[in-house]
Amino acid sequence: MTTDLSKTQRNLPSPISLEAVDITAARFKANPFATFQAWRETRPVAPVKVLGQRAWMITRYDDVLAALKDERLVKDRHNAPAVGKESKKQAAVWMPGFLKPLERNMLDLDAPDHTRLKGLVHQGFTPRLIAQMQNRIHSLAHQLIDQAQAKGKMELIHDFAVQVPLTIISEMLGIPQQDRARFQRWSSVAVSMSTPLDGLLALPSLYQFVNYLRRLIQQRRLEPQDDLISALVQAKSETSSLSEDELIAMVTILLIAGHETTVNLIGTGVLTLLTHPEQLEQLRTRPELMKSAVEELTRFTAPVLLATERYARQDLEIAGTRIPQGELVFAAIGSANRDPSRFENPDVLQLERSNNKHLGFGQGIHYCVGAPLARLEASIAFGVLLERLPMLRLAVQPEALRWNTGLVTRGVKALPVLF
Repeated sequence: MTTDLSKTQRNLPSPISLEAVDITAARFKANPFATFQAWRETRPVAPVKVLGQRAWMITRYDDVLAALKDERLVKDRHNAPAVGKESKKQAAVWMPGFLKPLERNMLDLDAPDHTRLKGLVHQGFTPRLIAQMQNRIHSLAHQLIDQAQAKGKMELIHDFAVQVPLTIISEMLGIPQQDRARFQRWSSVAVSMSTPLDGLLALPSLYQFVNYLRRLIQQRRLEPQDDLISALVQAKSETSSLSEDELIAMVTILLIAGHETTVNLIGTGVLTLLTHPEQLEQLRTRPELMKSAVEELTRFTAPVLLATERYARQDLEIAGTRIPQGELVFAAIGSANRDPSRFENPDVLQLERSNNKHLGFGQGIHYCVGAPLARLEASIAFGVLLERLPMLRLAVQPEALRWNTGLVTRGVKALPVLF
């Protein structure tokens, strides 16, 4: 579908019909793939309503891959000034002063600012640091299973899937043991926001969270430790280091982006294996498949359903659809990873799938910094669960599970299991 929006039309009501789908709803998150298939076939760049405004959903693999690398689609909305009504909406965005540091985070910036920040975070978030966590992740997963067996029951999301990445990132950052309960409570509030009301209710927790990070960063400047915050404090390039506000934003992104993605990968991954018993048994008897299994579960379950928002720097055309300057654009990773033009039998779970070039961790300059850690945590989590709980099964019917609402990620609220 091609729409010619001339300058004289931009301030008039749009003639484009929006898809009647709430992409933030739990019902959509439970099974978005049929809708994505229909869009790929009939409307590959689908206009949808998101948070009160029009957005464009890119659904085909080749178009999504190109969009993730397209410099005409920017992350910082200030680099894509909108026109007409949309410019008023952008100007109306308000954020409390104490949250201002989070506005300029690595995830929402373009080059050269993003390039500078990513280079600095790589100095702290090293492959060596991640490799050092392997034994700790393994022992933690066993500890969580011990606790579940002592209780005789387990809700897999809260008791396991959340605890693995949240504990590990807390330890990597250097959060003192006595502060971790509060830290986990604040971070849980931060990752559970999906509506403006959620954001408003979360302000007290976010205020405490930001102030806590500010104090901790100041302590690490005075007394560096062997942890990630100290490494980020000390990271320097030829021209700059991270400011205090940039450090706060960096720690927040490392916590939230990495944590929520991994929780969903572990949770929906286990759910998928339990509802595909033949594949589950294959992985149990052939643990050498774990690496390819993690990639396939990332592709198949879509723990990150959409890449975070982008804005059209200029009028542009994708798959025959014209997108006006300044408008919101989403690249549907979950749709691209089910595109039959790229994957054979895309709706079939195949743990042995080869040449699995999925987009689950993004692509381009915004490729997920925490992808190696997420892969490591997921592979150990699946392995320990299969080893320790050979009778693991769902305690409820899959249809009874409740899915999280929200925009970007996809996961279940709770996953009660028996063992």
